[in-house]
Amino acid sequence: MAKQTTVALSVVNPHAAGIDIGSRFHWVAVDQNKENVRSFGVYTNDHWQLILYLREHGITSVAMESTGSYWQTLFNALQEAGFEVYLVGGSQTKNVQGRKTDVIDCMWIQKLHSLGLLAGSFLLSDTLQELRTYYYHRQHLIEQLATYTHKMQKSLRLMNIRLDVAIRDITGKSGLAIIEAILAGNRDPHYLASLVDVRMKKSKEEIAQSLEGWWRQELLFELQASLAFYKIYQNSLAECDRVIEQALRRCMPVEPVAEPAQKKYRENKKKSSKNAPDFDVSTIAYQYFQTDLFSISGISHSTVLCLLTTLGNDIHKFTSAKKFAGWLRLVPNNKISGGRIISHRTPSGKSYIASALRQAANSIGNQTNHELSPFFKRIAYKKGRVAAITATARKLAVIIWNMITKAEPYRKNQAKETSQPLR
Repeated sequence: MAKQTTVALSVVNPHAAGIDIGSRFHWVAVDQNKENVRSFGVYTNDHWQLILYLREHGITSVAMESTGSYWQTLFNALQEAGFEVYLVGGSQTKNVQGRKTDVIDCMWIQKLHSLGLLAGSFLLSDTLQELRTYYYHRQHLIEQLATYTHKMQKSLRLMNIRLDVAIRDITGKSGLAIIEAILAGNRDPHYLASLVDVRMKKSKEEIAQSLEGWWRQELLFELQASLAFYKIYQNSLAECDRVIEQALRRCMPVEPVAEPAQKKYRENKKKSSKNAPDFDVSTIAYQYFQTDLFSISGISHSTVLCLLTTLGNDIHKFTSAKKFAGWLRLVPNNKISGGRIISHRTPSGKSYIASALRQAANSIGNQTNHELSPFFKRIAYKKGRVAAITATARKLAVIIWNMITKAEPYRKNQAKETSQPLR
C-alpha cells in the first residue's frame, strides 16, 4: 500500500484578517481561533473599534466579501487607517464546508486570505467613484421618466385617446402641448390636433380622430399627476447633467486638443436619443480620451457618457483588451472537462458599460452597411441574435480599449483584426 503524503499550503499573509460583511453586524476573524472572532456594529464608532481591534492583533491586510453596498463605508475607513484591503467576490469564498454561519464565513475568508488564495476586485479611483454615482443617479431618473411616460400612455389609452398611435412620442413638444390642453379643459379634437407641429407626418384629421374618446375624471387625475412627476424628473435630469458636466471638466487634461481637430470633431455630431446628455459630450470625450470614439458608427452620446463616468482613464489599468472584455463579462466562461467544453456561458452580472455596448451592438445589427454587420449576421445565423449582440459588444470593447490606451483613430479594417467570434 502506497504511503500517503500530506501537502501543506504555506502562509503568504501571516498578519491577515477576514471580515464577513452584514447589514447590521460585521464579523471579524484575525486567526483560526473561534474565541478571537468578534462582531462589530455598522456605526462610525463601531468602525473605529474594529480598526483598534485589528491593530491590537497586528493585522496589516484585510479581506472582505463584497455584499451589496454595505462594504463601502468600512472599506473606505480601513483604507484611510492604512490597512491593505482586499475586496473579493462571493464566487471566491462560497465553498465553505459544513454548517454555514457568520463565524465560519469570516474564518474561512481569513484562512483563504492568509494562504494568498484571494484576488482583490478591480476598484475605481475616487474621482471615478464620484462620476459613477452621478451616472447611476442619472440612469435612475431616466427609468422614472419612462415609468411616468407609460402611465400617461395608459391613462390616455383607457379613455380611448390614442395619442400614442397618432404621435410617435407623447412627451415630445406636440404631445405635451396636447396633454396640457386636455388637462386645461379643452375637449375639441380639432383644436387639439391643431397644436401639433407642422412637420407631423399624419394628417390633422387623423390626429383629431385619435383624440375622440371618453373623458373619465379618475384617469384625468392620474394623467395630471403623472405629467407633474414627469416634469419633476425631467428638471432633475437637466440638473444632473449640469453637475456631471462640471465634474467631467474638472477631470479633463490641462493641455487642450488642437483647435483644427476639435473643430472637425464637433462637426456632424448629433444627439440620437431624447435622453442624451444635455451638454457637449463630443468635445469633452475627445479631450479626455484623445481619440474619436464617435467615429465608430452605432456609438451614441449615452454610450460615451457611460464610458466617461464609469471607467474613464482607469481603462489603462487593464493590461490587455482581453482582460478588459473579461471584466465586462463579455467573454465566454469556458468550463472544460475530459478535454471538451461542457459550458461556455458568459458570466452573469450587471455592468452599465456592457449594457451600453450591447445596445450599440444591437443597433449595428440593424444596419446594413456597417463594417461589423457581416460579423453580426454570421454569429446570428449560427447561434442566434442574443449571442451575436454579446459577440459584437465584445468586439466593440476590444476596439475601444485599443483606441483609448493607444490613442489611435478608429480603422474600419480594425474590426477584422482585433478579435474572433465567440466559440
